[in-house]
Amino acid sequence: MRQNEATRAWRRATELGVKPVVAGLLCALVLAGCGSTAAVYPSFLPKKTLDPKVDQALVGTMSKPALQIEGLPVDVDTTQFHVRVTVSGPVVPGEGLPDQPAATTCTWTVTMKDASANVPVSIADFHSVDHLGAVFLMGLVPGERPPPTVLHPGETLTFRLRAYELVGEGMMQWAPDQKHVVADWDYTVEND
Repeated sequence: MRQNEATRAWRRATELGVKPVVAGLLCALVLAGCGSTAAVYPSFLPKKTLDPKVDQALVGTMSKPALQIEGLPVDVDTTQFHVRVTVSGPVVPGEGLPDQPAATTCTWTVTMKDASANVPVSIADFHSVDHLGAVFLMGLVPGERPPPTVLHPGETLTFRLRAYELVGEGMMQWAPDQKHVVADWDYTVEND
């Protein structure tokens, strides 16, 4: 009688335990097909809703600035030049600390390339606006060499900018003439 009880208990535990394991393996198998490339999707997803061109560069002009997310490029088109600009960040120190301050140091990385003509470069052309409407002027990261004043065709320029900002949402903006914004990168400052 004891052996029958043990056998039944083992069967029941196995039945209860196998289902979650099988379900987990099936989920892992399905998700494994999702991360290969932007243009390849699992066959069961509806094709109508998929567009691998979503995470591509947007075009920004002085009359119609591009609204992009941080880390993705904007192809800036002005009457004087065309250039691809990417702003990544902000990177903040102290994520996950038990005491999260209301503001923190934010660092962005700016990359400019594929210029069609000479592009004027100035730190003063970059600024951010937070969710409360406060404007933050950028400075170079300590020890960072100032970028050249001109990006020439065929060159790639990367530099880092820094500001002390409130936690929350914001927009990094580039106005190459300090008047007309041509590109906005949406970001979130998080330190939790």
